[in-house]
Amino acid sequence: MTGADAVLDAFQAAWTARNTTAFEETCTPDVHYEDPFCGEPLQGPDAIGRHAERLWAGFPDVRADRSGERLTDGRFVAAPVKVVGTNSGELEGLPPTKRFVVVQCVLYCELAEAGDALFRVRVFCDRYDAAIQLGLLPKPGTLGEKALLALRGFGLSPRR
Repeated sequence: MTGADAVLDAFQAAWTARNTTAFEETCTPDVHYEDPFCGEPLQGPDAIGRHAERLWAGFPDVRADRSGERLTDGRFVAAPVKVVGTNSGELEGLPPTKRFVVVQCVLYCELAEAGDALFRVRVFCDRYDAAIQLGLLPKPGTLGEKALLALRGFGLSPRR
């Protein structure tokens, strides 16, 4: 196991630890973090911990599993991760859907110079697919999707 593997294993474990201070053990004090659900970049392990609390509230059983080989050059790491859980708690003011969700993610990380902590983390995932799995948006190709697009001004126009 490389140093990058140990750091990423600890970072993934922090997401299921339900302890906001767990990110302090795996990130630098000035860590820069972004994902499609946080709205704007976060600074510091405390901000990541507060962001994780939102996930834990909506998905009390959430876990993050390694889902493929990690690629690293020693300083930068690309890590595939599968985040799974059941939406059994309130999520951003929405009632629980009771749906099980699987979100495939890729973490693109920069390690601190010593290689013992994360300095930058960007998470890439399909936010739209997550909303479909939760039942918040219609599945592609369905009448519901066509209606949604029509409401947005796409797709349906009078034939000539």
